[in-house]
Amino acid sequence: MKHFINERTDIVREAIDAAVMLGEGKLARLDGYPAIKVVVRADWDRSRVAVISGGGAGHEPAHVGFVGDGMLTAAVSGEIFASPSVDAVLAAILAVTGAPGCLLVVKNYTGDRLNFGLAAEKARALGLEVEMVVVGDDIALPDAPRPRGVAGTLFVHKVAGHFAREGASLAEVKRAAERVAGAVCSLGLSFSSCTIPGQPAEARLGPDEVELGLGIHGEPGAEKIRYAPVRELAEVLVSRLHARLGDAGSPVALLINDLGGVPPIEIAVATGSLLAAMRREVGLVFGPARLMTSLDMKGLSLSALALDPELERALLSPVGPAAWVPGRRVVSVAPLPLPARLRPEPASPSVHAVRRRVVEVVCEELMAREAELNALDAKVGDGDTGTTFATAARAVLGELDRLPFADAGALCAATAGCLSSAMGGSSGILLSIGVSAMGVAVRASQDWPAALRAGVERIQQVGGAAAGDRTMLDALLPAIAALEAGDGLAGAAAAAQRGAEATRTMIRTHAGRASYVPESALRGVPDPGAVAVAAIFGALATASLD
Repeated sequence: MKHFINERTDIVREAIDAAVMLGEGKLARLDGYPAIKVVVRADWDRSRVAVISGGGAGHEPAHVGFVGDGMLTAAVSGEIFASPSVDAVLAAILAVTGAPGCLLVVKNYTGDRLNFGLAAEKARALGLEVEMVVVGDDIALPDAPRPRGVAGTLFVHKVAGHFAREGASLAEVKRAAERVAGAVCSLGLSFSSCTIPGQPAEARLGPDEVELGLGIHGEPGAEKIRYAPVRELAEVLVSRLHARLGDAGSPVALLINDLGGVPPIEIAVATGSLLAAMRREVGLVFGPARLMTSLDMKGLSLSALALDPELERALLSPVGPAAWVPGRRVVSVAPLPLPARLRPEPASPSVHAVRRRVVEVVCEELMAREAELNALDAKVGDGDTGTTFATAARAVLGELDRLPFADAGALCAATAGCLSSAMGGSSGILLSIGVSAMGVAVRASQDWPAALRAGVERIQQVGGAAAGDRTMLDALLPAIAALEAGDGLAGAAAAAQRGAEATRTMIRTHAGRASYVPESALRGVPDPGAVAVAAIFGALATASLD
């Protein structure tokens, strides 16, 4: 698998250097590479309690990304998924700890507890005041004696950093951190494991499996559950959290964490589902964002913390690190009404059996061809032609009982309006323009071949494509010519099919998407739009339209 790396052994060091370079002079790293990888605040004066955390790399932006005013004073990094050394932790303590002392925030992994714990003992022997809080927020295994520390640790960082900046004593900072660590709970789910750079990818999940209760080091989840729409997965996740939190009580803060590989649109959908599944009032939401990742894992975690006014102030106080996302309050969706003049008054529904059957046949054929057209489009584009046409077909079918079938011109106008609002991309606009032009023409002549010709000419005028440009026109134009010649639907279907097949050899085009796709990707692949047109005429030719 390809990765944006130089040498595998230099990944963490180079990533830290980049973070420091972009820290606007507010970050510095200690010398001692490669054994000691520590980032500290460059503006730290040791006059307040220092807050230090860290662990293995691979969780970016945690932990280096949260070094700054109001959060961490220093972050100690190991190699990918490996605890930092005792010397590295001790170096961080010595670099930032003054008379007020230092708090170590440690995720509950054996290596982290041991190395941070021994470093703390060594620092105490040198006369420094050092305390340690261990975070075990993972609820994947309810009876686990030592639950793992995962993304809920970030709430501990934020609250401890807030109180330290406010000038609280070490005991007070520790008490606040312990309070959050004892109350926060987290649970994750994932569709894939992560890929460690330089190592082969592991595929341990089947196509219908999801891991629930996974950690942040690529370890297997507590259980596998059935893949389902995200609203159902959100219910599972939230119900487990509620079992720990309870359904009633004070509002909660949620941290929605992308584990590294979830596309923004998917994490947005998941966020809506998670919020809808909550049975307890949500006071604040942090995210969705990549905050504590597991390299490229396609998964997410949800952390919940019961709020009170003091914790809310601590969580909402501003901080320096850009990687921290401010908390937001949830508001209900209240759509504004559409402008009254957006659409003219619709024509009254009316009946015409043949025209209704034509519309039904076209829509049913496009829906049936969705997967086939998507597969064709994936070879030369973004793989959505089938879905685009099928979405439009479903929208038109949904309006079937409200369409004015008896009035051909009004039927075209209503269909064009439906296409413009439901069908995405340039194809939707072009088809809407074409069908609108058909409506004008059919009112004048009641001649459908002439109306089709008028619609296609308007599409060419606006879209700029012509025959041979590898578009739906390469099937439409010969089909219309066959209708004008009196060859009927059977002749039009045959002509459209020949036109669609001819697009396999069209590699030098001047308009449409094919004009900016490499010739090698086009050769031998028919245009999906032309294939769709041929399928429509083929379906009409074989359908009973009486």
